[in-house]
Amino acid sequence: MKSSILLFVIFITSMRVLGQDTVRSVYNGNKIDSIYSGILQQERVIQVFTPQDYKPGSDKKYDVLYVLDGGNWNTGLINNIQRYQENEGNVPPTIVVSVLGIDRNKDLTPTHQDDWPTSGGGTKFLHFLRDELIPHINKNYPSNGDNTLWGHSLGGLFVINALLQEPGTFKSYVAVDPSLWWDHGYISSIAPEKIPALAGSNTTLFISGRTGREAEGMKIPGFESQLTKLAPAGLKWKVILYPDETHSSIRLKSTYDGLRFSFGWNKSNIDFHPGNGLIVKGQPFQVWSFGDTTNLHYTLDGTPPTPSSPSLGNQVQLEDAATLTVTQFTNRPRYNKSKSGVFKIGTPLKAAAKGKPDTHYAYYEEDALKPKQEGIVKEKLTLPLKNNYTLVVDGWMEAKEAGYHIFVFNADPGSKLFLNKQELILCNGTHNEGTYTYIVPLQKGFYPYKIEYRHKNADIGLKLTYLAPSTLQLVNAGTVPFYSSALLEKLITIFTL
Repeated sequence: MKSSILLFVIFITSMRVLGQDTVRSVYNGNKIDSIYSGILQQERVIQVFTPQDYKPGSDKKYDVLYVLDGGNWNTGLINNIQRYQENEGNVPPTIVVSVLGIDRNKDLTPTHQDDWPTSGGGTKFLHFLRDELIPHINKNYPSNGDNTLWGHSLGGLFVINALLQEPGTFKSYVAVDPSLWWDHGYISSIAPEKIPALAGSNTTLFISGRTGREAEGMKIPGFESQLTKLAPAGLKWKVILYPDETHSSIRLKSTYDGLRFSFGWNKSNIDFHPGNGLIVKGQPFQVWSFGDTTNLHYTLDGTPPTPSSPSLGNQVQLEDAATLTVTQFTNRPRYNKSKSGVFKIGTPLKAAAKGKPDTHYAYYEEDALKPKQEGIVKEKLTLPLKNNYTLVVDGWMEAKEAGYHIFVFNADPGSKLFLNKQELILCNGTHNEGTYTYIVPLQKGFYPYKIEYRHKNADIGLKLTYLAPSTLQLVNAGTVPFYSSALLEKLITIFTL
């Protein structure tokens, strides 16, 4: 058995910066843009980084990440982290907007302090973002309307103040080592009124800091206590204090964790097995789920799950007809995913006392109605195997045990698996849908099977095997032997493509 099949089923087990920022000089996919602000009465320069898969003229839309104190100081680091996270499947493709600064002491502070002569322009700067910059980005770039605001130090102060003052402007707020000491704890003074008002905002807030005296100096623990006492259900928030970091180095870990928390999402498909089946009423079986199941919730009657529905965990026991619907809930509802499996009541498929020894194949190219090559499988065959072909295989398998069998099938979309002339599996997803599984009760004996393999994607091969009843209980132990009749072994040897 190919190792890829075995592996699959074993598994189904910033510092204070003065002056104007510099533009990031080299990047494929960035654009220098500017907008005149009537609110600020000045021209403001931005740098826009489009996602790797962006194609001009496409209808695809993207989330937008706004980075304060832009330019090389922050945006170079953040853009690289965002791309890394995207490539790892932890965040979706995102437009990054670097908001270059002119006077950060003015723009990022909510109140005036005499020893910071230009301070106190935060409200105007927030209105510039809300009323001028975001509409400009939405009009000229493929934005989907969901925005994240990132800021460090005074920028982190601005981020939290923006959440408290204008919670609907951004979907997520990432405050890195925020200067909550500002103006004798201004943020903490308005928090008792502002935090409860965030009910229904459906926003996320991520705050990072350094452990020990550094966190105390930035006044982060006090604000965390206020969040603990006052935060409503509509606000998802998290505070992390990192050891052994400086005020500058903390940006790396904070950005990595902050972006992941903002979305609470991963690219992988919801994965539970068996995916569908025919079952005998009163004879229980397990549905297994693998990977991170933290945010997976399910129902058994086909209704859409809610966050208050039962958590899926690693397995669910079923013993009656059910439509198992599983939803992955994220911090961005547009990225929630669902998958359903239907389990119908029936009786064990009737076995034949004997099977036929021959396995027949027919090979079709393109959409031809007549096979280009066909015959009886006697030894390994050489087929043309062009990029677009159909392979039909008919044979017999022997069930050596009575009870539930789980068939495991990998193939291109449109491929089918039949047993006893009943369609068990139709690969009806995309080419990266993964593995299809079906549970069915069998008697001891022989069963005719048929495979219709429609090959269109070079990255997908035909793989087929099954789990016998005596091995199903071993799945949770992480050791899952495969069983195939001699005919199926012969098939796999010849046709695992």
